[in-house]
Amino acid sequence: MNEVTQQKWERLGYILSNYGWDLILGLIVLVGGLVVARLLSHLLKSGLTRLPIKPAWSATVHQTVTVLLYVIVLGITADLIGLKSANLIKLFIVVALAAAAVIFMFRPYLPSLPFKAGNTIKTGNVLGKVEGTTFLNTRMRTFDGKTVWIPNRLILNDYLINYHYTPTRKIHLDVRIRYDQDLMQAKQLLEALMIEDARVRKAPRPVVFVTQLLADCVVLGGRCWVENLLYWRARCDLLEKIKLRFDTEGIAFALPQRDVNIRYYGEEDGFEMDEAGLDDAG
Repeated sequence: MNEVTQQKWERLGYILSNYGWDLILGLIVLVGGLVVARLLSHLLKSGLTRLPIKPAWSATVHQTVTVLLYVIVLGITADLIGLKSANLIKLFIVVALAAAAVIFMFRPYLPSLPFKAGNTIKTGNVLGKVEGTTFLNTRMRTFDGKTVWIPNRLILNDYLINYHYTPTRKIHLDVRIRYDQDLMQAKQLLEALMIEDARVRKAPRPVVFVTQLLADCVVLGGRCWVENLLYWRARCDLLEKIKLRFDTEGIAFALPQRDVNIRYYGEEDGFEMDEAGLDDAG
C-alpha cells in the first residue's frame, strides 16, 4: 500500500470516527424526508384535481410546493450533519425561492399535455386510456388490450380528443325508418326511451329531430346527455332498447335498397336477354 492510498484510508477513518453517526443520521433523514415529501406531493396533486381550477394552474402549484418540500428536506439534512453555516442556509432559501418563482411565472407558458392519468383520449389513430406520463412519452392502454408508448412531441404536434375534459357527453342516436311508418309514433318512442333511462340527464332535456330525408328512409336523430364515465354503456343499452321497443310497437327499420331498371334491347342493337340477365352478344 503506497503512501497516498494510506493517507486516503486514514482520512476516511477520521471522518467516520468523528462524523459517522451524523452522516448515518443525515442519510436516514434525507431518504425518509424525500419519501415523505414525495408522498405529500402525490396527496397534494390528488387534492388539486378535485378543485375547480385550471389544469395549468394546478400543475404550477403542485410543482412549486414540491420544490419547496425537497429544499426543506435538504436544509434539515444539512443542519443534522453539521453544516450550520448561515451562508449555506441563505443559499438554500435563495435557491428555493428562485425555483418557486421560475415555476410559478413560466409554468403556464410552457407546453403541457392536456390530459392526466385515467383520461380516455384519442391522438392520431390511437384510442385508449392514459396509464402514465413521463417527460418523454405517454403510456396508453387501448381497449383491445395493447399498451402503446407515444412520444409527447407527437402528441403536442397532432390533434387530440380528451373524452374526460368535460364532465358530460352527448349521445347521438341515429335511427332510420321507412317512409310508410308512423313518424310521430317513432319520435315519441325514441324520446320516451331516453327519458326512461336513469343515466340520461334531465337537463338538457332529451330531444328527437328529423335529421335527414334520404331516398330510402327517414332519419331520426335522438340526442341526450350522460356522464362521461357512463357514455359507452348507456349508448349501447339505448340502441338495444330502441331495437326491441320498435319491434314490439311495429315500427319497421329501413333497409338499404336499390331500384334496378332493366331495359331490353333487340338483337339489332347487339344485346339479347337470357335467364341470367343481359349478355353482350357483340
